[in-house]
Amino acid sequence: MHNLEPIVIFVRVAEMGSFTQAADFLGIQKGRASTVIRKLEEDVGARLLHRTTRSVQLSEDGKAFYERARALLADMDDLETMFSGEHVALRGRLRVDVPTGVAWKAIIPALPDFMARYPELELELSSTDRKVDLVQEGFDCVLRIGPIGDDSLVARPLGQMRMINAASPTYLARVGTPRTLDDLRSQGHRAIHYSQNLGAKPYGWEYPLEDGSGYASMPMAGALHVNSVQTYEAAGLAGLGVMQAAYAGIRPHLESGELVEILPDLRPSPLDVALVVAHRRNLSRRVRAFMNWVEGVMTPYLQ
Repeated sequence: MHNLEPIVIFVRVAEMGSFTQAADFLGIQKGRASTVIRKLEEDVGARLLHRTTRSVQLSEDGKAFYERARALLADMDDLETMFSGEHVALRGRLRVDVPTGVAWKAIIPALPDFMARYPELELELSSTDRKVDLVQEGFDCVLRIGPIGDDSLVARPLGQMRMINAASPTYLARVGTPRTLDDLRSQGHRAIHYSQNLGAKPYGWEYPLEDGSGYASMPMAGALHVNSVQTYEAAGLAGLGVMQAAYAGIRPHLESGELVEILPDLRPSPLDVALVVAHRRNLSRRVRAFMNWVEGVMTPYLQ
């Protein structure tokens, strides 16, 4: 092997489980990716991948080779920049995912500073409310709010996001302002239900237990179910029901009076916020720099 291209292609195919997806990601033809991997297997004298019509999986030799290959690429990244100052522009592609609301309100407004600091970095920024698959979709790093959901992933906790109960003044004028949990039922309040997957069972209305031992939830009626944080926020502003939302996300609406906090002594549990990667070891300099930057951007929004 005279260059690192075969290693780069192999690692991407292994992580995405697909020659087609890996080729698209790298901007090369699928046929070239297949040819390069076959030549790589000939050079190392071992079958690295098991290929079927539906999937591509690492062989036992491939698993060992993959770990060494990832380490090699990370070491090369560090080697190329070992004599560079901390603020020298990063190079290469970085693929990350953040929740849509956080992207709009925190990451994008601060991004010009990051891009000015690293003008040669090619950033692919995904923003979605679903939990992406880091490995299968080729993400270097994701910002996750709430449970990580996969014990194999590695998380760097950043803090917690305060949650509050809120509604629009027009809704409260029409239905009434609840002072207790019983008021939510007796006054006929309706909740705006949010879930990442439409059709899923609503989470219910969360509240702290009186003895401080934790949180519980009670079912609430609601005519509207949404799967987008932006739609959830818009529904609250439109007076379609009561809502439980991150304070940082709706703070401008609270300050303008478009939304009003209700039941301040019965706030739901705060949400954990973390940066998540697939592996702890051998993170590239690009990923480390981005994670450090995001941590600084998110600090004002967390408790």
